[in-house]
Amino acid sequence: MGNSYAGQLKSARFEEALHNSIEASLRSSKPYVKPKANTTGSDSVNGHSSNDLEEAEEDDDSDSSSPPLPYLQTPAPEGCCTLDGFCQAGKDIRLVSIATESIEVPAGFELVGAKSPSVPEHILVCAVDRRFLPDENGKNALLGFSGNCVGCGEKGFRYFTEFSNHINLKLSTQPKKQKHLKYYLVKNSQGALPFLASTSSLLYFNYFNFVACVCFFLRTVPTALRVNGPTNGIGVEVHPPLLSPSQVSLGPQGQGCRSADLGDSPGMFLPFHLWLFFSWFTLFPASVRCSVSSAMNSGPPKKRHRSWHPSSLVPVPPTAVPVPAIRPIVCSSGSVLVVSSPQPPVSAVIQPQPVTAGETVIIPDNLLNSSGVRPVILIGHGTLPYFYGNVGDIVVSPLLVSCYKSSQLTEKTLETLGLQRSQMLSVETTILLTLQYLGRLGPEQIPLREELEQIVLKAMLCCPGSPAITPSQLPWLARLEASVSGGTVQVVVTHGSLGEGISESLRSLREGPRHQRSLPTYVVVICASKMSGNEFCVLVLGKYQARALAEGMLTTNEFLKEISYELITGKVSVLASHFKTTSLGDNLDKQLVRYQRRRKGQVTLPYQGDVPEHFHSQEAASMLPLTDKIFQIFPAQLSVARSLLSQVCSIADSGSQNLDLGRFSKVDFLVLVPPSHILVHQTAQRIRQSGVLVDLGNEDVSTASQKSEKYVVRLDSDVHARMEAFMKKVKQNPYTLFVLIHDNAHVDLTSALSGSVCHGELQGLADRVVNCQEVLEALNLLVLQVSCFPYTLQTRQSRISISNEIHWPSTESLVSLEQCPNELVYFGLRDYSSSLQWGVASPILRCDEAFEKMVLTLLERHSHLHSMVVRSFLLIQQYTEAMMALTSSPSLRDHITPETLAMVEDLINTPSKEGSQGCGHMLLVRVPSLQLAMLARERLEDVRDKLGLQLCFAVLLGSPASELSLSRNFVSRLKAWRGCENEDWVPHTYEDLEGLPCIVILTGKDPLGETFPRSLKYSDLRLIDSSYLTRTALEQEVGLACTYVSVDAVRDPKLGMACRESDAEKAATSMNDGEELERPHSNGSAATRTSGSLVENGVSSSDIADSFQKPSTSSSHPGDPVTSDIGTLTQVFKQECDSLGSQLSSNPCKASNPSQSTQSGQPPSSPRVSPRTVILSRAAYNLLAGESASQLSSVSLLPHADVSWSSPLRPVFTHDLQGAEQSAHYRQWTVARQHHADYEASPVPHPRRLLLSGPPQVGKTGAYLQLLRLLHRMLIRLLEVDVYDEEEEHEEDAVTTAGNSQWPDVEEIRKMPFDPSPRDPKFRKASPVYSPRIPRFFKVESQTPTRRLTKSIRLSRFAAHNAFHHCEQCHAYCEAGPAAQLSECTFHAFTFSSSMLGEEVQLQFFIPKAKEKHFVFSQEGSHLECLRLPLVSAKDPDLLKSPIFTPTTGRQEHGLLNLFHAMEGTSHLHILVIKQFEMPHYRKYWPNHILLVLPAMFNNAGVGAARFMIKELSYHNLELERNRLEEQGVKRQDVWPFIVMMDDSCVQWNAHHKTPSSYDCEEVDINLRINSSGLLLCRFNNFSLMKKHIPVGGNKDFVVKPKLMEIENPATFIPSQYVCAPDSEQTLLDAPAQFLLERFLLSCSHRLFPKAVRNRNNPVLSIDSYLNLSPEISVCYINSRPHSTNLNHQGLVFSGLLLYLCDSFVVSGLLKKFRFLKGATLCVICQDRSSLRQTIVRLELEDEWQFRLRDEFQTANCSEDRPLYFLTGRHV
Repeated sequence: MGNSYAGQLKSARFEEALHNSIEASLRSSKPYVKPKANTTGSDSVNGHSSNDLEEAEEDDDSDSSSPPLPYLQTPAPEGCCTLDGFCQAGKDIRLVSIATESIEVPAGFELVGAKSPSVPEHILVCAVDRRFLPDENGKNALLGFSGNCVGCGEKGFRYFTEFSNHINLKLSTQPKKQKHLKYYLVKNSQGALPFLASTSSLLYFNYFNFVACVCFFLRTVPTALRVNGPTNGIGVEVHPPLLSPSQVSLGPQGQGCRSADLGDSPGMFLPFHLWLFFSWFTLFPASVRCSVSSAMNSGPPKKRHRSWHPSSLVPVPPTAVPVPAIRPIVCSSGSVLVVSSPQPPVSAVIQPQPVTAGETVIIPDNLLNSSGVRPVILIGHGTLPYFYGNVGDIVVSPLLVSCYKSSQLTEKTLETLGLQRSQMLSVETTILLTLQYLGRLGPEQIPLREELEQIVLKAMLCCPGSPAITPSQLPWLARLEASVSGGTVQVVVTHGSLGEGISESLRSLREGPRHQRSLPTYVVVICASKMSGNEFCVLVLGKYQARALAEGMLTTNEFLKEISYELITGKVSVLASHFKTTSLGDNLDKQLVRYQRRRKGQVTLPYQGDVPEHFHSQEAASMLPLTDKIFQIFPAQLSVARSLLSQVCSIADSGSQNLDLGRFSKVDFLVLVPPSHILVHQTAQRIRQSGVLVDLGNEDVSTASQKSEKYVVRLDSDVHARMEAFMKKVKQNPYTLFVLIHDNAHVDLTSALSGSVCHGELQGLADRVVNCQEVLEALNLLVLQVSCFPYTLQTRQSRISISNEIHWPSTESLVSLEQCPNELVYFGLRDYSSSLQWGVASPILRCDEAFEKMVLTLLERHSHLHSMVVRSFLLIQQYTEAMMALTSSPSLRDHITPETLAMVEDLINTPSKEGSQGCGHMLLVRVPSLQLAMLARERLEDVRDKLGLQLCFAVLLGSPASELSLSRNFVSRLKAWRGCENEDWVPHTYEDLEGLPCIVILTGKDPLGETFPRSLKYSDLRLIDSSYLTRTALEQEVGLACTYVSVDAVRDPKLGMACRESDAEKAATSMNDGEELERPHSNGSAATRTSGSLVENGVSSSDIADSFQKPSTSSSHPGDPVTSDIGTLTQVFKQECDSLGSQLSSNPCKASNPSQSTQSGQPPSSPRVSPRTVILSRAAYNLLAGESASQLSSVSLLPHADVSWSSPLRPVFTHDLQGAEQSAHYRQWTVARQHHADYEASPVPHPRRLLLSGPPQVGKTGAYLQLLRLLHRMLIRLLEVDVYDEEEEHEEDAVTTAGNSQWPDVEEIRKMPFDPSPRDPKFRKASPVYSPRIPRFFKVESQTPTRRLTKSIRLSRFAAHNAFHHCEQCHAYCEAGPAAQLSECTFHAFTFSSSMLGEEVQLQFFIPKAKEKHFVFSQEGSHLECLRLPLVSAKDPDLLKSPIFTPTTGRQEHGLLNLFHAMEGTSHLHILVIKQFEMPHYRKYWPNHILLVLPAMFNNAGVGAARFMIKELSYHNLELERNRLEEQGVKRQDVWPFIVMMDDSCVQWNAHHKTPSSYDCEEVDINLRINSSGLLLCRFNNFSLMKKHIPVGGNKDFVVKPKLMEIENPATFIPSQYVCAPDSEQTLLDAPAQFLLERFLLSCSHRLFPKAVRNRNNPVLSIDSYLNLSPEISVCYINSRPHSTNLNHQGLVFSGLLLYLCDSFVVSGLLKKFRFLKGATLCVICQDRSSLRQTIVRLELEDEWQFRLRDEFQTANCSEDRPLYFLTGRHV
């Protein structure tokens, strides 16, 4: 219900009707003048009161002259605000308050200003539907009203009476929108409200009322509106608006208007009046600006628009002096800008005041018409005069003003530039530098700000102590400087004001003849005043320069609007009528119709022979054989993808918790592209061909091809719904890592607040999407912005950290002699610039000089039209006449530029050449304006069809807003070439047009990144002129031609040219050399032409098949067997990633798919890819050739229109700056403008945002798709672990139990024999434990691998994890709560006596509060008594009964100590056994775990000592718990007796069958002790235990080094040096004694026990301990404890005896039970020499063993490290 229109144009039909209505009204007869005498305008001008003026403005709509009736206003509702200037909701709507705020204006609405009699000094802002407001003529306003309140935001006011009550107008008369809506409020480009225009006549308003509006605005702005904005001001701007409100500070009223000169002002360079005028002025077409000063009495419209009178007053004659005029304001030195009226007015409207003579400049009428030039005034230094009169015929530009603001440089900037304050240039020196610069500019060059800035900087650096120039010297020095310019620069010196010189120059311009030759290009006006010092400005009078500067001030959107306006209003009719005739004067259309009739319906076939339109399938296969769509990743793409991945990992490893890769198990993505249908299809095609959707697991193989487009989103009106669904997906999947890829991110970086609909395109969408709060805050979302021109993303306010930028690697070193000729290398922008130095006759970067001369002639005739309109019509005419010259009118050849003729001839002739099979080249014509592009397509298609060439080539409109549209015959041809059997197939991308001869007219404000086929040969950029004076705007146009080319096409082209010139005939007849004749380009070379038409005699003037060919004086006949690179396109039809498609191969020298022409029979040839030919306008050519022509290069320009320079002067930007250096330069010297998306960005860059920058068409899409694949693999890798891949030593006669036996059945287990053999593969190098049941065969040690084998496995959901794992399920298990502190863990000491150690041991427990329930404490609660154990009879499926002890060291981060998932969430008790010095680390990472801290004496011990302490503690605790529960009536055997000792590397385990069959020796020593003590060890035969290979921590070897480090470069120590004789002088080592002993025994035991080596039947007897004596020596373990279980050693003869730290249970009687071989060896190890001797005596060893003094040894430790001592002997 209600107004469904909502202020938006809903259909093209309505828009067409609107345009027709506007055009009809503009062409209508003279408006009706209301027959009512009205002299208030002149009265007010002559000084009458403002009441008369206001009465005139508020004229009633009544036809009678009766006084208005009193109006009784409806009282406001109770509780509403009634304050003047505020709406009833209490919101401030005064212009002064909200001028700098961003106001959301719905589409179709305008901001207008209302006047309230209660607050006459203020203007109230409101939003009104533009349909109810007058149009440009003050007409066509619909009856009624529709408005919104900009204060409170209330919408839908349908009656103006209701609305006036809401905004508290408090009227005494009937509310009428005609009366009380007074002004249009026009925003500048920053979104602020600096200007008012009368609503009575938006376009044709009178100048004097305009001044009144301006003065009224200035009068009503109070002192409070003072904003300290950036001080760079207009000096760093290129396009209007000239000033932003943030740079304007308004002083109190009543202050004087004049101060010091303008040059010293800190931030103001343009008169505020002029700025208000021109910032609004540039929003409208030039014709409108010309009409501003003309007095137009627009009478009242028809009845339905009645009584909306124009507020423009009757103009005064130009002789009237006392009129308000446009007056530049001035600033005092070092002060803020002061704007006020000349004297305080008494009423709301300022009274006109007389202006001092000499300070005013009257712009002559018809200045543009009479002189043919609109002068541009370049602001210099000083005070500009008032301008009034025909102000629409001049332009004031701030282009060079920043070059004169060196006094504003900060100390930091001066230091960076290497300057001192004393080196600042004087005004006089600056004037001379400017003269010198202007004088050396060529006749077709325009002044460039960056160029003059470099000159000024060099002057400061080179001449620090230049002599001062006196004011008297300046005039003649200036004239002397100008005299060498050849008349292009003229100096005008005045002594009163700048206005005198400007007036004189304008007068001479108007009075001189229209086409005079002596008119100077630049007039430098110098005011040598003794009062204010020297001032100057520059008048640009050159027609080309003035037009280029004026048009350069417009943004792209603005000049496209200008072009649209000129086309809609019919201003181009004179130009169009000029082009209705040919260059020979004939009527063009009649010529075409005449030729069409002569053809009689016959058409030209695009191929030789009688080939039908629809090809047979076999013939099609021979023409273009099909190949599979292979997706390849090339080295550069892989390198970039890895760099991106590395940076993602750096973000995750930064410790800032911005990205936690450990929690993600999947990757998903979405690609945002500019609003181009073709680009969506192209990106979706890349995704489909890459197979990334299947690799990521997002889609299966059957659906991936159909669903690829849902991963690509255009930034248009539908993006919000797609992004909303995507962000919902992001929130719902916290364990998926999403990547939002913003491709071509430099396109449309307008902020969301400043965004609007410009030239049919929505702006600000990227900011709304990429920078929205949801995207910024999502922790599982990475934003990757991809751009080939990232400069606008690299400002001081950039949201991307410079460390998060990844730059494409340089390709300079890719071309080498070792590469094979057809290998492809990238050919980019720098290569095009450097190609000008090749010296070839036909360069690939060209300027069409003949075309430029034609343009200059036409521009002089049509000065009111935008130059792009003139260029477009001429370009259409050139292509039209070229087609006619090659078919019907050969006489037109001499009137066509050689460039145009060559391109069209190649387009028509190439498909008809032998072997081409109808294939041809693509010609790309860039036409930014959609209307001009549509006109061009319509015209070229019409001419083509009338000439009978409709089968030769296609004409396509390449518009981002539409799909490709191709006629049926061309689609059939493409399908036949592809062998496509799908009837519905149509081309969706430009790459689908491969081989099709066509003209693509590419339109749109910017190129959006579409990739073109290899058959693109020409890029016509002749419309890209001086309106593209930023680096991005210019380079992205040339970037359309960048591609990969063959190495031989760029390797020493000079040599190649010489060879081709010497072999001209050979080149003309060779079939496979890929060379062909070509006419020279038009830069100073004569074009070779032949007469006759193509149809009549088959002769062509040029055949272009390559970009490097020699000039020709002969013609190439179509019958000659000549081949082009298109002919070789029959080889491949690959669809590769990004622009590498059909351009690269992984091994081009070896891999080739030979093709053979069915007509020539020649041997196959590899395709040769040459650079594309780019044809430029002169302005663009000069900038791109700057590197080679010692001129300013495009890289020195302002990088983007949305940014500005941060300083008037800065270091010179050189070509050497690449990648990171270039980014750092722009980040230091550029700032985002107010309408830029980064303008209000956070000062801290976003941590999860990356930037990938690379040249255009280099392969960035493939790189970021590969990144997704690498990210996925990395996340999978994070879910994978390397486990030891070793098979256990299996038993041959394993004893198994019945599968149905109850487990654990202790009696059943007790019946099983104990297997002492170590089964774990890690014990393959350990001494085998003797057992008579299983024979052992020794393996040669060299056969065992030096490194344990591992394999990678995927973790299941029941795996143990390290500290890096985070998920919602185990969050509480691992991490402390937000309020938890380490102090909440209680510390307890637990002391018990160890029989093994023979002393008391004190252990420390750190127990979290939540885990105290597992322990028993004393009644006081302070003493830990024991660890609770469950009962055997307890049946709780959610409880794991056995406590888990995990000894761990050095693995607080990497140890697998998170058992939550491994235990499937079951309750369990997990205790970490750690060393004392590591306690703080484990408390930090595992705050919820119980920590058992070993005594300090175990700090250097291994894991065996920790297991020993676990056994001792568990044994002691079992007794305590049995005693405690026995007191409660529980039987001792009912207490659960089992514990679990688990390594910190156990990652997964799984019991396949519960069949306990034997016992295992995991840690041999402790297991032998346990078995001999009568305890049971259970092992699963079919139990999969995976142990992770953890390279850090654990029981790592000590680095053996000398104790004293005086030794320089110590040699490595061998194990035999680990022991030494006591008290020897051998180098003592810094390593634990136990470690040295174990390593010595492992390596040298064959010397201690020689008779045991490889002697399985005579093992070494080891009492109470197991030591590894190497795999060649068997060990028999015997426990000395009474009642222990030991091996039956009857009949066994031992080859040696090992006594290691034996205790009191070992007695001489025990040793006498064993038999030894004669010559068997003994080794007794003790803690010191004293105990060693005591042990020898106590055990009566000397009775059977022989000892020598020299057989006593110690470990090579110093005494404070407590070495171990041992004595060896022989059995006698």
